[in-house]
Amino acid sequence: MAVGVFDLFSVGIGPSSSHTVGPMRAGAVFAGELKDAGVLGSVASLRVDLYGSLAATGRGHGTMTATLLGLEGFHPELILPDEVEERLATIAETGVLNLGGASGGGVELPYAVEDMVLHPLTVLPRHTNGMKFQVSDAQGNVLREATFFSVGGGFIVREGEEDAARAELEETKAELPLPFRTAAELMGRCSSKGLGISDIMFINERASRSEEEIREGLLHIWSVMEACVETSLKREGVLPGGLKVRRRSPGWLERLLKEDKDRNDPKYWQEWVNLIALAVNEENASGGRVVTAPTNGAAGIIPAVLYYALNYAPGMDKASQADKDDVVVKFLLAAGAVGVLYKEQASISGAEVGCQGEVGSASSMAAAGLAEVMGGSPGQVENAAEIAMEHNLGLTCDPIGGLVQIPCIERNAIAAAKAINAAKMALWGDGTHRVSLDEVIVTMRETGKDMSSKYKETAMGGLAVNVVEC
Repeated sequence: MAVGVFDLFSVGIGPSSSHTVGPMRAGAVFAGELKDAGVLGSVASLRVDLYGSLAATGRGHGTMTATLLGLEGFHPELILPDEVEERLATIAETGVLNLGGASGGGVELPYAVEDMVLHPLTVLPRHTNGMKFQVSDAQGNVLREATFFSVGGGFIVREGEEDAARAELEETKAELPLPFRTAAELMGRCSSKGLGISDIMFINERASRSEEEIREGLLHIWSVMEACVETSLKREGVLPGGLKVRRRSPGWLERLLKEDKDRNDPKYWQEWVNLIALAVNEENASGGRVVTAPTNGAAGIIPAVLYYALNYAPGMDKASQADKDDVVVKFLLAAGAVGVLYKEQASISGAEVGCQGEVGSASSMAAAGLAEVMGGSPGQVENAAEIAMEHNLGLTCDPIGGLVQIPCIERNAIAAAKAINAAKMALWGDGTHRVSLDEVIVTMRETGKDMSSKYKETAMGGLAVNVVEC
């Protein structure tokens, strides 16, 4: 299917879209196919191989446990945190996996995290995030096997079906009323129709959903973002994983409420933006429920900037709830349109192009969303997105201990501020600018290709090796 706003913003669990959400989704697809093919009842053994970045940083990113949940038939957008904890505790205690059993009718197999085969130094040709599933019967005959790639943002691709997937993508794109692949094409659509970027995205979304479904769906996405913040602000202590990273957001909230009692003093806008970003990513780091936006590692940027739009943009102090809902919808549509450009021309996978593809893309999308709801022209919105990415180029992905904590949590707050500044800079211009968004996206892609693999989620370079874990 053509990439849409609900592909770029999807509900899942932390800490990583490519290392947690994608593997869970792949496992669930494989388990579902075993049921559909009628071979599940004959399965006597299971083998799971993880390759490249999934194997190198999988423990800290929750890859192994997420894969187990997927193989049990759980989907990332539906499973709740309580179910995650319950099932993982049961598997750890019993050493038994209920293959395809999430909806009943599963097969119990002796299998746990320790049984997975890891190949951290082996990168499959298609992508560094590779995984292979194989099941056999009691006689050792292979019943079914499949290789998947988690290509960023929770998206998965099956080996051998890449060409078919691309063909389907092009076919569904052709069915869109106003398709676009590049920013130049998007600007052309805006110019010829006299519409804004969010309007173009909305018209395309209507090809598969009603107006009411689009609006309700985007408001639901925002409600999950808000719930994520609320949950995180109630948690104290340290984050799991062994780095002993202290949760800062509850303490920051307490201080902010003392200093900014009415929560409307404009001099505290950056502290509130920082708080939202930190809260979301602390929840993500603990494996909580978040919105992939467009990845989990960058999940705090868009909600933080959208919070700014709803609370500090001109006129919002007098806005009705309906007006605020309109802002949410318009912001996410514009941000989603820019996200499509990154998916089409480059990548949002940290393991493929470094953190510039995650935090950089999210910052660019957020800048576009903010410029859009603050009344920017299509040229100003495109300029905002370009500025934000231009100043995230070359950003490495080198999390300490393979955990989505350092530098990931603070990096979201910094990138949110960059997005706000980029939007403000663009809005002070007239929309014309020397460097185009397309040129920056291509540069990001090429920079990612040139970047040493040490700095692309392999735990082999940068902070991951220069900072002592304990």
